Amino acid sequence: MANIMNAKDAVSASLAECYVTIEGNRYNLMQAIKLEAKVEKTKSEVPILGKTGKGNKATGWKGTGSATFHYNMPIFRRLLKRYKDTGEDIYFDIQCTNEDPTSSVGRQTVILKDCNMDGGILAKFDADAEYIDEDMDFTFEDFEIPENFTLLDGMQ
Repeated sequence: MANIMNAKDAVSASLAECYVTIEGNRYNLMQAIKLEAKVEKTKSEVPILGKTGKGNKATGWKGTGSATFHYNMPIFRRLLKRYKDTGEDIYFDIQCTNEDPTSSVGRQTVILKDCNMDGGILAKFDADAEYIDEDMDFTFEDFEIPENFTLLDGMQ
């Protein structure tokens, strides 16, 4: 019989925590609706004698992310205003933890280091919406994974 994943081991999408640390101050981003951070490897094509195709060699990486928040927190707008007023660009860390007590995979925590906003929403309203939210794109320069999900039985 083949090993199969139990439905209970799918990690709940909403059981997460998210914190941002800006200049030593740690904020609970309970207003977060969703966040996604990606690593994209940069590659160079490598010509290889005796092959009709080229190889690909990883030469670095770039970290990018996007987040959606309820439109009810001022911290990122303050950073945008500070940049406008002073030219000082502020970097920050974002820590995300996923933990579903039903799943046997445990916790995973990822810390995105030296995040920098691409921009942000200054003002917004929508008379036809149930609530308003805001999107933010960002880059990051490093990351840590101090806690990893455990492998499910049957994976190895």
